[in-house]
Amino acid sequence: MSTFRLPDLGEGLAEAEIVEWHVKVGDHVRVDQPMVSVETAKAVVEVPAPFGGVVTVLHGGPGDIVPTGAPLIEFDSGTVVGSMPAASDEEFVELAQVAGARSGNDDSRTRAVPAARALARRLKVDLATIQGTGRAGLITFDDVLRHANVGAAESNGAGATNGSGASNGAAAGNGAAASPAARAIAAAGPGDGTVEQLRGVRRAMAQSMSLSRDQVPGSTVCDDADIHHWTQRGDYMLRLMRAMIAAWRAEPALNAWYDPVAQSRLLVAHIDLAIAVDTPGGLIVPVVRNIERKSPEELREGIALQKQAAHRRSTQPEDLRDFTLMLSNFGTLAGRYGIPLVVPPAVAILGAGKVREDAVVVAGAVQAHRRMPLSLSFDHRCITGGEACRFLGAVIKDLEKPD
Repeated sequence: MSTFRLPDLGEGLAEAEIVEWHVKVGDHVRVDQPMVSVETAKAVVEVPAPFGGVVTVLHGGPGDIVPTGAPLIEFDSGTVVGSMPAASDEEFVELAQVAGARSGNDDSRTRAVPAARALARRLKVDLATIQGTGRAGLITFDDVLRHANVGAAESNGAGATNGSGASNGAAAGNGAAASPAARAIAAAGPGDGTVEQLRGVRRAMAQSMSLSRDQVPGSTVCDDADIHHWTQRGDYMLRLMRAMIAAWRAEPALNAWYDPVAQSRLLVAHIDLAIAVDTPGGLIVPVVRNIERKSPEELREGIALQKQAAHRRSTQPEDLRDFTLMLSNFGTLAGRYGIPLVVPPAVAILGAGKVREDAVVVAGAVQAHRRMPLSLSFDHRCITGGEACRFLGAVIKDLEKPD
């Protein structure tokens, strides 16, 4: 029997949610035939069959969250294609323990899937203190989340089920381990509301924002751009992108990646801009590549394509990573100023608030001018206040040009 385990569908993705199975037990599948659609961090991906054979077991159903490296589907026979080796749970854990021992980790003696081990290292959680809920006490990704009270751990504590269908209500019942939010949810009555486990886009957002909170000592500077003399109204995104290009040329430090381990930063020689797109399913942040090389028409087309893909939930995984700078035009909805959060390894994000008329003094007289409020957040580990203010000043200077 061959076991196919969920591969890393991006760069270091720790898990995926099953959206829909395209095969069922008893089906004979061919190599490269679509088996299942899964949702990773903000993208829905079809996983093809690496083996040819008859399906014997499907691990999980729609809505279940599967850690990277965990069993996904089993076949009674077939030929392995590519580099997706089959292994039993015990062999898989043994390999994980050997890898941990070679890296010198003290937690290498514990039984944990690699995704759980990696998350525990990131959150500085001692695996020896966690009671695994997997087979034979195997520590899963959700076990680490629950122990650290991160993201879905709080909603799981209200009696929701994890990817294997096991109830996590006992975790919330332990007052010493549960967070105040988990205890409040567990104590709520049926008439108080509905428990909704964070999934897909919202789960990815929770993890990304937790990472930002834990790693980035952020700071924010705010100011306004007077756009009263624009010859053409609208096209805020294009003008903001043009202004960010001008600011990058004036102050390159904010278009960078920061490595906290090496305490070094890479000043990137191009701009891959992540743009926040609000969708009914949650926030998706696709990337428009090399914006400094594109014409206004190319930028407009690139923005439109990424927005369409985001609303169709068809954004490709490669279009969600490796951004060098971030932009949130939240003012199209509401809000004047904000504190946008930087997502590492990037070091800066610009937020644009709602354009409105303000009373300003011009040559001693009060006039009504249209102004755009701006909020620039930056990683204060590697960006100085002076660099941030120079960048923001250059953004404002370009935005205040008539055309």
